[in-house]
Amino acid sequence: MTAWREFEAAEPEFAQHVRTLFDARRHQTMATLRADGSPRISGIEMKFDDGELTFGSMPNARKGADLRRDPRVALHSATIDPVDGEEAKWPGEAKISGRAVDDGERFRVDVAEVVHTHLNEAATLLVVEWWTPEGGLRKVERE
Repeated sequence: MTAWREFEAAEPEFAQHVRTLFDARRHQTMATLRADGSPRISGIEMKFDDGELTFGSMPNARKGADLRRDPRVALHSATIDPVDGEEAKWPGEAKISGRAVDDGERFRVDVAEVVHTHLNEAATLLVVEWWTPEGGLRKVERE
């Protein structure tokens, strides 16, 4: 797995786009796995702190218990709708997946994948850019 700072060093411009989307709103969405394997969605506040991506969990919160049992996690930036007629200005949305490491007071995310989904400049194609430690930065465009 990769610390956020390592991802930033590998792809600084892409990392800044993703971070801007996560920093744009106070609340984000996190997905964890329940004991029975079904997904759990929770609202969270996360932050980028000293090269790490971190978030907290109340002592008896279910999401924290989920992560202590199975550390796989996915984070989603706040989603905003494109303005009609100005779709090309839509900043898109970002997703980060990886493993949550319990550092006692907070969780730190070891990054496995980072995704930025947005429209092309003409607002005619959906652009999906993603990064993994193994594959680097890749991009596809879809109609």
